[in-house]
Amino acid sequence: MSSGVSQSAVVLASGGLDSTVAAAVAQRDGYDVYLLTVAYGQRHAIEVERAGQIGIALGARRHLIITADLQAIGGSALTGDFPVPKNRSNGDRQSGIPITYVPGRNLIFLSLASAYAEVLRAAVIYFGANVQDYSGYPDCSLAFIRAAEAAVRIGTKAGVEGRAIEVRAPLLNMTKAAIIRLGTTLNVPFHLTHSCYDPIGSLACGQCDSCLIRKRGFLEAGVVDPVPYAVR
Repeated sequence: MSSGVSQSAVVLASGGLDSTVAAAVAQRDGYDVYLLTVAYGQRHAIEVERAGQIGIALGARRHLIITADLQAIGGSALTGDFPVPKNRSNGDRQSGIPITYVPGRNLIFLSLASAYAEVLRAAVIYFGANVQDYSGYPDCSLAFIRAAEAAVRIGTKAGVEGRAIEVRAPLLNMTKAAIIRLGTTLNVPFHLTHSCYDPIGSLACGQCDSCLIRKRGFLEAGVVDPVPYAVR
C-alpha cells in the first residue's frame, strides 16, 4: 500500500449474504473492516439490524449507518407500494430488469462509501455485487463499477492527490453456490444474514426472487441454510 494509506477497507454491508461474504473476504485479504450500511427506506429494514449483528460477529472496527430516504423517490417494489414479485421462474428472473431494482441505489451507496473511505484514508471499498444470479441490475455490472471508480478518482481530493480508491467486487462473477462455499471456508455467520425482499415479521418469505436464489444456492452448495422461511 502507498504511504499515507491505511490498512482499512470500507465494506458496503446490507446485512445480506453477498455483502457479508465480501466483508469476510476483506478480512481474509488483511484489512481492518469498516462496515457501511444505508437505511434507504427499504421494506426489508430488518437487514439494517442484521448488518449490525454481523459487524459484531465479524469483529468489524465500526459499523456506520447512514440514512438516505429513497422512499421519497420511489420507483421500486423495495421502496414503494408495488408488490414484490413471488415464485418467478428462473427464466423470468433472467428477463429484463425487475421491479425490485431501486433507481440510483448502488450509485448512491458507492458515493457514500467513497466519501467514508476518503475520510478513513482507506484505499479499498468492498462491494458484494453479483451478476450471475440476478436479472440484469445495471448497477451491479463491471462497467458500472469501473465507471464509478473513475468518477471517484476524478472527483475527490484523494483521487486528485494520487490516492485512488479501488472498488473491489470479489463475488461479481461467482454463482450463489460458489459464494456460499467460499463463505463457509471463511466462517461467515450465515444465520445472521437476511436476503428476503418481503419478510413476514422476522421470517424470510421464501418466495421472492432473492429467497428463491438463496435457497437454490444453498441446495447446490450442499450446505444447510440456517435461516427460517415462512415457505420452504
